[in-house]
Amino acid sequence: MYEDIINLPHHVSATRPQMSMHDRAAQFAPFAALTGHDENIREEARLTDSRTHLSEVEEMLLNEKLRVIFENISEMPEVTLEYFVPDALKDGGHYEKYSGRLKRYDHISRKFFFADKTEIRADDIISIDSAVLSESDFLE
Repeated sequence: MYEDIINLPHHVSATRPQMSMHDRAAQFAPFAALTGHDENIREEARLTDSRTHLSEVEEMLLNEKLRVIFENISEMPEVTLEYFVPDALKDGGHYEKYSGRLKRYDHISRKFFFADKTEIRADDIISIDSAVLSESDFLE
């Protein structure tokens, strides 16, 4: 069946360059019809936390601590906050802790500004601690 062509020399084009082995192999690579599908599945599977809602008592305690912090803000107290960081891509987020020297609080934007330029929204805070808060004043 192939006897008439099996021994013929391989054709080499005089006008077109020979295709590299890499390019030739790429012609037979699998076609990715669902480009990005794996990334979407990983993103959907990524877990996020729900925002914790403070009880009325916890909220009152937090507000009292904030009042004491505001009274001492001129001293740039070292404070540790636990706060919620909303996820940029889906519902929920995660909680982070931050420690730093509190520089000022803006009542209009409701943000804390720290000496290292960090900004944290007051509405995202669930706990606060500082040396200016005496433990006897705040029984939790």
